[in-house]
Amino acid sequence: MPEFRITDVVDVAIVAFMLWATLAWLRRARARIALAGVAIAAGAYLLARQLELSMTVWILQGFFAVLVIVLVVVFQEDLRRLFEQIAIWGLRRKPPSAPPDAVDALVGAVRRLVAQRCGALFVIPGREPLDRHVAGGVPLGGLVSEPLLLSLFDPHSPGHDGAVSIEGDRVMRFAVHLPLSTDHAQLGMGGTRHAAALGLAERADALCIVVSEERGTVSIARDGRLRTLAGPELLARETRRFLADRWPKQAPRRSRALELLRRWPEALFAVGTSAGLWLLLVPGATVAQYQRRLPVEVENLPAGWALESVEPTEVEVVLEGRRRDVYLAMQQDKLSIKVDALLVQLGRRTFEVGPEQVEHPDSVTPVSVAPARVKLNVVQDSAG
Repeated sequence: MPEFRITDVVDVAIVAFMLWATLAWLRRARARIALAGVAIAAGAYLLARQLELSMTVWILQGFFAVLVIVLVVVFQEDLRRLFEQIAIWGLRRKPPSAPPDAVDALVGAVRRLVAQRCGALFVIPGREPLDRHVAGGVPLGGLVSEPLLLSLFDPHSPGHDGAVSIEGDRVMRFAVHLPLSTDHAQLGMGGTRHAAALGLAERADALCIVVSEERGTVSIARDGRLRTLAGPELLARETRRFLADRWPKQAPRRSRALELLRRWPEALFAVGTSAGLWLLLVPGATVAQYQRRLPVEVENLPAGWALESVEPTEVEVVLEGRRRDVYLAMQQDKLSIKVDALLVQLGRRTFEVGPEQVEHPDSVTPVSVAPARVKLNVVQDSAG
């Protein structure tokens, strides 16, 4: 077993955390079906290599040569969001907090809009920037109040069809255009406002609040999900929960531990994969000399002769190469000593063996063989 140092423990732990975070990201990635296809292709490539299917391996190698470009194209939106989240986490970007009176003003305005059957769309940004997802809009910067919100969605207002963006206690912009979702299963009978709310919630961690003028209902879109609330009175609880989740005031250690327990299969997979990669890439890539016992195999025995025994049946061979290559060669029975017994018919019984008699893959180099001679005990076949 290789020596395991404290730095190796840290190394394995960091990679395991990265794998676990990647799995968590893939749960939310919209292109995870495409990633499953890539994983199947990778499995087919490994299987083809094991079965030595040369043409299949050649074709798949050409596919994987452009795999990076394919992944960037397929996962373009998800990768961009991932890097944004990494930057936000590293920079500790904290969105402005909304005071209680701003939430009360928002809830009061929604209640009035529902009663009047007046459509509306509000956006409360999370930690992720929304600039690349939204378009248009008129800068405002006004203090959040019920009269201001009602006036922005007055049917006679030129900007009432767009969304209102609220940050902290300020209305930053109105008449904002949001991307539309194509998830018809969730949208159901919802209109353009619901499609816009869900479209933004699929691309960012914002909270979108929709008032339906046809049905007089309140819906919220968050984390790629659209839900209809039982009534406007539940909006205050959902809004405050969202604001609390954006940036917790205290480190939720217990919540993190519970989340880890709920995701224990993913955590176990991440730790196991990280440890396997360490064994493969760190000690497995170490080039050194390894001593192994290899069987002696006799070939080219002349007709009319029979082999009774070989002394010794195994020899000690010193091999040089990477640890994983030596291990794989031993597991796949690709190492042996070949003795050419053709000269038995001339009376020879003792044969010299050296590194040149070792059958080995190109990744492994034989250095020495001991003992340097083997004896063949043969008898002349009476049938011959």
